[in-house]
Amino acid sequence: MIARVGIVAKAHLQAAGPHLMEIAAWLRTRGVEPVFDPETAALTPGASNIVKADKDLLVTRVDLVLVLGGDGTLLGMAGRIGQAGVDIPILGVNFGGLGFLTEVTLPELYSTLEATLNGSAQTDERMTLRATTLRDQRPFDDRVVLNDVVLTQGPLSRIIDLSVTVEDQFVTRVRADGLIVSTPTGSTAYNLAAGGPILHPQVDGLVITPIAAHTLTNRPLVVPGSAEVRVQPHMDSSRDEVYVTFDGQFGFRLMDHDVVSVRRSARPIRLIRATSRNYFEVLREKLKWGQR
Repeated sequence: MIARVGIVAKAHLQAAGPHLMEIAAWLRTRGVEPVFDPETAALTPGASNIVKADKDLLVTRVDLVLVLGGDGTLLGMAGRIGQAGVDIPILGVNFGGLGFLTEVTLPELYSTLEATLNGSAQTDERMTLRATTLRDQRPFDDRVVLNDVVLTQGPLSRIIDLSVTVEDQFVTRVRADGLIVSTPTGSTAYNLAAGGPILHPQVDGLVITPIAAHTLTNRPLVVPGSAEVRVQPHMDSSRDEVYVTFDGQFGFRLMDHDVVSVRRSARPIRLIRATSRNYFEVLREKLKWGQR
């Protein structure tokens, strides 16, 4: 049963402002309490009786998260849900650009919300990854991501050197602008732009995709979803810079001998689907397939 709905809009998304109190009123008439994060509440100046909680706390206090924005906003909340270890679905309403994850349109908002509250909404379970950075052979950072883990070069655009291991078996040493390890969900994000394949969300696999590899024979590789992928940078001098980012939401500079371990996390993320179309229809719409 859904008793509380967290409402999160993209930062400074003024276009969402007029809809926020309407959504809150709609929920209250159905006995559901809306909870806003403070930045979203700021988009409704003058509104009273707003329950607020910061994003990290919000995901532990609600039964559903409603995101108004683009895929980046949804990814940020998915990461928080993963880090908190809670099992709550996300309903993403597209106020952004492409919107692979925030696939519900504004006209579909209330019908999809109604279906979610009465239990008839379609829900996809999407694989997430746990990325652990090891420094001096000890855990230094731990993240849960829905899309991808990306290792890239620094601002001077020097080619970086990375070794890749899958399940303790050495795969290759890649000299490239970077490397992406993505889930099937993330296969339509940076991975796709870098020339990687699209994986259907139900495929149990991970994609390892070099970014502008120095050797043209380095190609994307699909490995089992149960596999652990380990990536280690090799730096020849202090001028070498390698950064790791998680779903494009957080990142930091790696040190020589650091290892980034990526494997499937224990809990998937649940995404509420639009009731009017399936995954392939979303692909056709977003990628403009069949259009000239």
